[in-house]
Amino acid sequence: MNATDLRRGAVAQRIREERLIVVLRRIEPQSALLELVDELADAGASIFEVTFDAPSAPDDLIAVRDRMAGGGLVGAGTVLTVESLTAAIAAGADFGVSPLHNFALVEAAVEAGLPFVPGAFTPTEMRSAWSAGATFVKLFPASAVGPQFVRELRGPLPEIELIATGGVDKGSAAAYLAAGAVAVGIGGVLVRASRKERRALLKSLRPK
Repeated sequence: MNATDLRRGAVAQRIREERLIVVLRRIEPQSALLELVDELADAGASIFEVTFDAPSAPDDLIAVRDRMAGGGLVGAGTVLTVESLTAAIAAGADFGVSPLHNFALVEAAVEAGLPFVPGAFTPTEMRSAWSAGATFVKLFPASAVGPQFVRELRGPLPEIELIATGGVDKGSAAAYLAAGAVAVGIGGVLVRASRKERRALLKSLRPK
């Protein structure tokens, strides 16, 4: 499988359709994590990213996958090393995400047939990540530049599909999508929100 196949694959298409990746970072204990997943899934979320910055991450990813029972996607986030990537694949991750662009990570992911989303901040970094085989490119931290940055990039770099992550909230999520991002990644805002606020945000991001 090559980069083009991964970009055209079922996982990538599901992300384009759903437009939201829920980022689950260090939510402990696991019972609290699964309770939140249940609530968000009931409200309409179906793509989750378990960050690999805690020793429990592989077990948490497996638990969330089991909870979704094949009804969604569960990826591994904050993948910084090939070792973490290997652990994510072993845990059954549907995709991988990193806050940075590392050629070795992208190459290893593509070789393993895993859709991979490296992070980038400048047009040069984005082009480099895309050329290396990224399935999508993660604009991070998105809040540092805002939706207009995404809109401006669509002109010279229309082929690069961006996922805006980092500081995205209920006030900006729809704007990033309208500007041309294929999806947004939202973590802390959803975790801290009330049940009512979570449902309202998820509803606002559903395709019309």
